This record gives sequence, C-alpha cells and structure tokens, in this order.
Amino acid sequence: MFDPAQLRTFLTVAQTLSFTQAAHRMGLRQSTVSQHVRKLEEAAGRRLFARDTHGVELTEDGEAMLGFARTILEANERAAGFFTGTRLRGRLRFGASEDFVLTRLPEVLEGFRREHPEVDLELTVELSGTLHELLAAGRLDLVLAKRRPEGPGGRLVWRDRLVWVGSDRLRLDPHRPVPLVVFPPPAVTRARALECLEEHGRTWRIACTSGSLNGLIAATRAGLGVMAHTLGMIPPGLVRMASRAGLPELGGVDFVLLHGRRATAARGPAEALADAILAGGDRLQLP
Repeated sequence: MFDPAQLRTFLTVAQTLSFTQAAHRMGLRQSTVSQHVRKLEEAAGRRLFARDTHGVELTEDGEAMLGFARTILEANERAAGFFTGTRLRGRLRFGASEDFVLTRLPEVLEGFRREHPEVDLELTVELSGTLHELLAAGRLDLVLAKRRPEGPGGRLVWRDRLVWVGSDRLRLDPHRPVPLVVFPPPAVTRARALECLEEHGRTWRIACTSGSLNGLIAATRAGLGVMAHTLGMIPPGLVRMASRAGLPELGGVDFVLLHGRRATAARGPAEALADAILAGGDRLQLP
C-alpha cells in the first residue's frame, strides 16, 4: 500500500520540516518531493503535513505515520540485506555530541549493531566543537553534531531552535547579570549564548561550567542559572524560560552528519550508520 520511496521522502520532510531541505538532502527536485508526499497522503487518505507561509508541521496523522514509516522501511532494509548477502566489516569510529545522552540514539545504534555484527563500533561522546576538531584530525570516521544553520558541510538530520531553559522556580533580576550554566569552550551553545547576550547589551556571569550534560542539568535544576539548549531536547525537570525574562532569541541550530575526508575501510560502515540515523532522525528528539 505504501511506497518505500515515498515513505523515505516523508521521513526526510518530517525531520527537516522543509521541502527544500528534504530535496537537497535526498538529491531530488522539490517538485518530486512534493509529489511523493502528495501520493503518500492520497494512499493514506489523510493529510500528513500542514503547510502555510510560515513553514511545515506534522498533523496528528503525520505523527502517527512516523512510526509506521520507520517500521516498514526497517523491515524492507532487513529483507534487502538478508537476500543480497552483503556483510559490512571493519572498525567505525563514531562521534556524537552529548546532546543525545537523553535521547533514543542508543536504540538507533543497537539496531545498527544488530544488522551489522561484524562492524566494530567505537563511540565517542563529546562537545560538538571538539567532535569537529577530531574529525578534521582524522580521529573519527563519522560525526553527529551541531552547527549553525546554513553552515558549511554535512548532511542535515534535522533543524531546531536554541532556547533558554531553567528551573520553573527561577526568577531572573533584569538589573543583575544573567547567571549562565554552560559547557566549556569550544561548545556551540556556549558561544551562541555569550554572543547573543553581548549583542543585546545584557551583562552575564558564569554560574557553572561542566563538560558533562548531566552536570549542567543538575546545576540548572538547582536554580544556579539558565542554559542555552535545543528546544526539541529539553531535559525533564527543566522548562523554557518565559519571554518576560528578557533574554534575547538564540536562533536556529542544525544537527548534521559529517564524514571523514579520508577514504578508509570505514567508508561502507559509516554510510550504513549515516543512513540509519537519517531514517530514524526524528527519534533523536525527546517526546
């Protein structure tokens, strides 16, 4: 009933919330992406996306289709792998930013290990800035990390916004420096927070620095300060700060996959893991 090509296109649009970005990622024309979505909606008999001049959003039926699409495509890929008899081997050095500690990335990696048991997967969890450096130095084969919107390189997994989060009991004094809970340099969120505050003439102070996301979450829950965080992955126990707090907008952020530049034996496994992450990209956000 449902065409796998149309399902892949649907998932890509759902992850990027952009027909243009989906077309770019898939190497298709935007008209082809629109056609795939329209035919899938006709097959389902439901609208899957709400589209207007402001952007694209999933409908309730679109949210339901996400799970079905993933299940169908995963079964299709397992069957194809079984009958083609291709078995990937080798060592794959994969780096993921610590943003994914609380998401369902482990489920994606578990599925990859199950499908490719002869690939030795080595996981490095670090700050996005550090992962970019390790990749450039040839110490990683594939990286899932943040970048500024429209930044150079990488395959877009999804686009989100950075927002200020804190304890629901925290009240900021507009006449005092903003207390910040931040990663150490070269963290992308730290740089963006300081940049935006300085652009708007808002004074700040560092209330807590930690290289561990769990450490930052604990400090923010305790009310030590506010933290710049991805809207789609706000940790439990924290809330988005209200606009009355007077904090500047932080703008968008992209999560991208970047491959190492060197042609190594890890190329095949890296492509396979990248495909698995792209197929399940919506699972990397918190519900």
